[in-house]
Amino acid sequence: MSKPVAGVQLWTVRDFCKTMPEIVQTFKKIRKIGYTAVQLSGHGPVDPNDLAKAVKDEGLKVAGAHDSWDRFKNHTDDVIAEYKLWGTTHTAIGSLVSKWDLEILNRFLAELAVVGPKLVAAGLDFSFHNHNIEFIKVDGRLILDLLYEKSDPRFLKAELDTYWVQAGGGCPQEWVRKLAGRQPLLHLKDYTMIPGESQPRFAPVGEGNLDWPAILAAAQAGGVEYCLVEQDECYGMDPFEALTISYRNLRALGLE
Repeated sequence: MSKPVAGVQLWTVRDFCKTMPEIVQTFKKIRKIGYTAVQLSGHGPVDPNDLAKAVKDEGLKVAGAHDSWDRFKNHTDDVIAEYKLWGTTHTAIGSLVSKWDLEILNRFLAELAVVGPKLVAAGLDFSFHNHNIEFIKVDGRLILDLLYEKSDPRFLKAELDTYWVQAGGGCPQEWVRKLAGRQPLLHLKDYTMIPGESQPRFAPVGEGNLDWPAILAAAQAGGVEYCLVEQDECYGMDPFEALTISYRNLRALGLE
């Protein structure tokens, strides 16, 4: 099984992606660090054609992108055209709701049964990005379990986020193993505690408490194509420095 490719989820550097000139400079910095792929998310309202050109010009690949569920439902053809323009097959949503119940879950799955076949027919797949709220239980079952058990694997893939799995009380490497073969994209985000603080913090990959050798081994064994570094907050650190630290640590772990 080939190793996943290390990439950057652009949400990490969203403050530097508001205009096309900023995005071009951001791509240059990302490529200089050593990354070869990006996931499009959190950027300003720019022309998809300009994004495609900038990615190509800087020698990067689009690993995937995020869109809203409303756009998937109501502008499916536009979404398909953009992803084909960018040369990627991996679509995803970053979040769906702030509070789950069975009615919301079943409605989403019913809508997915309409949207999913259209995406697959166009050669695309669709992934769900979790947060910690998918680890609440409804009738004794985790929402995240129900999502994947009640959906067709052809139409719903996983984009697990290691930090949010841990924050929800799960074990990241166990979840990566659990969804083996159904997870083209994985978000790498470390989890750490700071002395004197009661709440956990995001951290560059390898600088926190997660078991990265186990996570990366599970990702490779499970067929993950892209491991995407994401850090929601950098707490005063330059986000590009955080990405550099993550890349250096991933290289030491055998990923590049």
